[in-house]
Amino acid sequence: MKKIIIAAVVLSLGLISPFVLANSCKDPVVLVHGNAATPASWDNTFNLLLSQGYSSTDIYRPNWGSKNCASCNNHSGSEETLVRQAINDAIANSCSGQIDVIGHSMGATLAAQQISKLAAASYVDTFVGIAGAFRGLYSCGIYPFNVWSSTCGYYGLSIQSPFLDSLYGEHLGDKIYSIKSNIDQIVCATGVCVVYGVHSSSIWNEDASFTYSLGHFGLQTDTAQKQIDLIQ
Repeated sequence: MKKIIIAAVVLSLGLISPFVLANSCKDPVVLVHGNAATPASWDNTFNLLLSQGYSSTDIYRPNWGSKNCASCNNHSGSEETLVRQAINDAIANSCSGQIDVIGHSMGATLAAQQISKLAAASYVDTFVGIAGAFRGLYSCGIYPFNVWSSTCGYYGLSIQSPFLDSLYGEHLGDKIYSIKSNIDQIVCATGVCVVYGVHSSSIWNEDASFTYSLGHFGLQTDTAQKQIDLIQ
């Protein structure tokens, strides 16, 4: 609200043109890394955002989850806290009233969960899910006959897990995109990327989906320009 008032005063005094003001306002971007990864996995995207006029304060990279035990992480408890805080902070500091959210791998489903829990979809201009397992992983099994780990359990990524079933169909933003691959070492680990006829990285109600001949991690690092094009 203070930013809006200041902007109105500046405009009324004729100190800056409406065009310049409009172009100085960037939607904050929340970048949610994957399971056991770190914020540094977003360096390509982060640096490209900076080169295109974003400030480092416009970019939120929550450092969630255990780095030493990937199978210990799920979508419940401490894994949620920093992602929820980043989304809340981005909304609170947005000059436009909206934000953009990009998630990779398990970070995509975790970000989607927090948008749903916060009822924040109306604040999300664009949601981009990269190499997410929105429909589950065959390598985790089919719930309740899932691999015995937190990542594959009740709050995990086994097919038909209660977590994924509860998330399915939730509205995630004004525009929704997925970025996926058919040679993804994680999503397609069993040689099958499709769950019940749909690629697991595809998101319900998405506006478009983009497929690259990249592996699971290349989808994050090597599509930085596409990610930024989608949130413009």
